[in-house]
Amino acid sequence: MRTRIVVCLIVSFGCLSLGQFSYASAESAIKSVLEMQQQAWNRHDLNAFMRGYWNSPELTFFSGANERNGWQEAKERYIAAYASPGREMGTLDFSNLRIEMLGKDAAFVRGAWRLTMADGKTPHGLFTLIFRKFPDGWKIVHDHTSVAE
Repeated sequence: MRTRIVVCLIVSFGCLSLGQFSYASAESAIKSVLEMQQQAWNRHDLNAFMRGYWNSPELTFFSGANERNGWQEAKERYIAAYASPGREMGTLDFSNLRIEMLGKDAAFVRGAWRLTMADGKTPHGLFTLIFRKFPDGWKIVHDHTSVAE
């Protein structure tokens, strides 16, 4: 009887450790997506940056009082604001990242962003993201970004 109890406890603790490990692994994978996006932005590679987003018409992007729906519309917004003639992408920095797992395949991410432009201006703000895990990895399915005034 004592042996059964010990075996049950070992199995239970093993399952708990496995659950914590998978959450830690998911959080690490999500941070990797954001690091990839930051690096792509700083190389001025908008196509690589957009790989962090779910390529779907169901992607939602809120900024200010504007709502955009779909991956293509989000990309067009970035092009118009940062990559069209006369515009500058600057250098992007994400900070204060907080990842809250909502389950094994969903996460809520909060953080801050800052751009450093050639003229010394530093537009910045906060963001909240919803990530989902897909067969090809973690992707942003909703982005709500604010700009500080």
